[in-house]
Amino acid sequence: MPIMQYIYRGINERRIKTNTETTYMRKLYCLLILFLAAQPLTAQESLPEPGIRLLTSFPFKMFSGGVMVIQARVADRPDTLNFILDTGSGGISLDSATCSQLNMPTTPTDTIISGIAGVRKVPFIFNQTLHLPGLDVENLNFHINDYEILSSVYGEKIDGIIGYSFLNRYVVKINFDSTEIEVYTPGSIKYPNGGTLLHPAFTSIPIQWARIKDARRLGFNFYFDTGAGICFLISEQFAQDSSILLSRRRPVITQAEGMGGKLQMRLTVIKHVKIGPYTFYRVPTYLYTDSFNITSYPFVGGLIGNDLLRRFNITLNYPRREIHLLPNSRFNEPFDYAYTGLGIYYEEGRIVVEDVIAGSPADKAGIKVGDIIVSVGNNLSNNIMSYKNALQVANEKLRLVVMRNNELMVVTLKTASIL
Repeated sequence: MPIMQYIYRGINERRIKTNTETTYMRKLYCLLILFLAAQPLTAQESLPEPGIRLLTSFPFKMFSGGVMVIQARVADRPDTLNFILDTGSGGISLDSATCSQLNMPTTPTDTIISGIAGVRKVPFIFNQTLHLPGLDVENLNFHINDYEILSSVYGEKIDGIIGYSFLNRYVVKINFDSTEIEVYTPGSIKYPNGGTLLHPAFTSIPIQWARIKDARRLGFNFYFDTGAGICFLISEQFAQDSSILLSRRRPVITQAEGMGGKLQMRLTVIKHVKIGPYTFYRVPTYLYTDSFNITSYPFVGGLIGNDLLRRFNITLNYPRREIHLLPNSRFNEPFDYAYTGLGIYYEEGRIVVEDVIAGSPADKAGIKVGDIIVSVGNNLSNNIMSYKNALQVANEKLRLVVMRNNELMVVTLKTASIL
């Protein structure tokens, strides 16, 4: 019984027979009240936090690099839209062309967002509802951006990106074995056995400490970024200051895409990347000239992308600032070490060559900017992700049919390796 309740019962239930006894009991009561008032207050009984409760589950599509795409609707519009689920996004956003198509007026703001290809000022659509399968997420402010480049990379329309504004409200479980997402209420949770629990630093993007080894061994902070379809990225400044890379290895020039457009990066490998107790060997790594300090160096050195993270089933517990990793059936899949120097994009129903790195295998094969890729090997699907997958086998000789100046021609491309 709590002590205050006991005192009140003792005074109220006792029969007091004399004035002396009455005075004595009153003094005792006052002394006890003063004593308790001087003590720090502690909870006499603590109720256990309720457990998480399943709200909904739905499938996702996995694009190249492990990028996850889920379908949802916005506001009262009936159109089903494609959203990338992205821990590397500090909010939630819509594509500018999608807003125009849905006739959703925007409000200009002074808010500036940043991405690997630059920074820009963005308008907003305020106080809208995101309709996921089985769940309505209300009071969301969508910033508006141009995702045309992402649509051309994946060959499907990308209408927006779902990030922190959604993730910070729920516990989200991502199962890459079944390609399903489960959304739970916040609460106490028992994580599955056989995994590891991370405690990243949180801004609006999780920042995970990881150990890396190449020319030397060191630990550093990296963004935990499911929206990046790569394994690992470090800034050129971090690479230079840390002297992490072997000097005898020569990175190759490649094309990359991100918020704001396309840019060239260098591509190499790092011997070891260790996240929690899990070590990955010979990890493909992009070197990024961070002109706008997107990575917040020297606090953060780069990012861990979803081509590595998809090897775990992941529980994102933003309310408790925890992330749980459980190795899945993809854990031991080989990394992509192929190199072509070829940049292809899906435009108006065709797969078009927009970039050929000088001296690369694509350049040596005679492929030109403006060529239209008709087939890769025996694949005539006109599916850009299928073509990219075929080109991601190192040291492979491939027969490509291309159209140039309305004429078909055959070229032979031998992929190289970055190892």
